[in-house]
Amino acid sequence: MPRVIYEAKPGSPLEIDRNLYTRLAREDGRRRVEQFVVPRRSGRAWPVRAGQIFRITAVEGPQVADLNVWNLHNPRERFWASRTRQLHQAHVTTFDRLWSCLPYLRPMLTITGDTVRYGRDADGAGCHDLLGTRCDPYVHKLLNGEEFDLCCHSNLVRAVAPYRLTELDVHDVLNVFQVTGLTDDGRYFVKPSPARKGDFLEFFAEIDVLCAISVCPHGDLSVAVWGPDAGDPLATCRPLGVEVWEPPPETLKGWVPPAISDYRGAHGLRSG
Repeated sequence: MPRVIYEAKPGSPLEIDRNLYTRLAREDGRRRVEQFVVPRRSGRAWPVRAGQIFRITAVEGPQVADLNVWNLHNPRERFWASRTRQLHQAHVTTFDRLWSCLPYLRPMLTITGDTVRYGRDADGAGCHDLLGTRCDPYVHKLLNGEEFDLCCHSNLVRAVAPYRLTELDVHDVLNVFQVTGLTDDGRYFVKPSPARKGDFLEFFAEIDVLCAISVCPHGDLSVAVWGPDAGDPLATCRPLGVEVWEPPPETLKGWVPPAISDYRGAHGLRSG
């Protein structure tokens, strides 16, 4: 029988207080502090303070978003997609967390709302993907021989430039509203996004973060971009909305921002 490798002991940060996050998901008493729309085939970055909530919304219909996250005060601490996949699952949803990289290893965001609720389909695929990563111009050059800089990687590079981050800071993403899976022979596949107008994925900020999304230039992924059937997905590209909310102070009772890992073992190295 297959065995889940990362099994947590009782009381670990993987066993979150669901009552707390259910309270935070309620919209009663919230105060909206920011709202904007990210145009199709573009990107944008924005800060979210610890204790705030933000959501990414399909404002016109199905559309994929690629999400990056950094510690607002220390960009070396950033979202770790592969460890998040191992600690939770390949496709995340409500009550799953987005974890930071080593040596920090703490939850950066906790998902408080997911209106898509895709689950698993007949092909074993799920939504909100951690199996793959962002599209990039290097892959376009490799597979199509073209110079195409409207990829998610390029959108994210442009989005974070005002925050003095560079291409080297862009990292593996959470593919919001994206349905993916593995074929029987282990190959990565995608399906058209199931998001409908008004669907959203919502996050609670555990620490001060800088978020950035790319509104994927491949749209809702209903048009092949590579291979013999490749086409132009422009007609399937739609904008995405972002809202940032301040929850009522009483809903945060009992919550404290998580500390970084207290591992101090020095990896077995000895000085002197």
